[in-house]
Amino acid sequence: MSSTNEATVIHVDDATGKGPVTAAPPPPAAAPTAPVQQQQRKSGGVPFLLRGGADGFRRCMAFVDLLLRVVAFGPTLAAAIATATSNETLSVFTEHFQFRARFDDFPTFTFFVAANAIAAGYLVLSLPFSIVGIIRPKATVVRLLLLIGDTVMVVLVTAAASAAAAIVYVAHEGNMRANWVPICMNFHGFCERTSGSVVASFLAVLVFILLVLLSACAIRRRPC
Repeated sequence: MSSTNEATVIHVDDATGKGPVTAAPPPPAAAPTAPVQQQQRKSGGVPFLLRGGADGFRRCMAFVDLLLRVVAFGPTLAAAIATATSNETLSVFTEHFQFRARFDDFPTFTFFVAANAIAAGYLVLSLPFSIVGIIRPKATVVRLLLLIGDTVMVVLVTAAASAAAAIVYVAHEGNMRANWVPICMNFHGFCERTSGSVVASFLAVLVFILLVLLSACAIRRRPC
């Protein structure tokens, strides 16, 4: 065959002596319209998060914002649970003469547990707003609410972690001038749990600072 538009001839060997049967040519394929071709050229090979220029950049930042909120939820929740369950009893001489170390014996640790629990709950409640930022990258009001909430959480968690770090330091090192002896040489489990909780809380503070910077960049009219 020389062309696709020519008719196809099929030879049939029949006893009746009929001539060859000619089959109709196949219909030509419909060419895509101009708008479809233009849309394919624009979106072909480009990820969804990066489409739309500046909107795509904001959408990508919103996706990173969502991931950071999921990451920050772990340290805040772990710090609250580990500190709230820290309880160690030291028996001296007899079982009736005991020393106990619990988090609620220190008002600083009580504040620390409450602050991290509030931060963990806030992160869960902020996830739908972060998803809205991915779907609608121009939603400035949503980003502004997240910026205010993240800033409040930075202040709250930083204050709680700093206060708890001071208590943990005194528990490890003591203070000879104030005649405060270190207790971690006896209450090993209590000090390990509270120390790890303080480290986790400071990690959450770093993530909250990144969230504040992302929200500030997303609110700007021009991408950062």
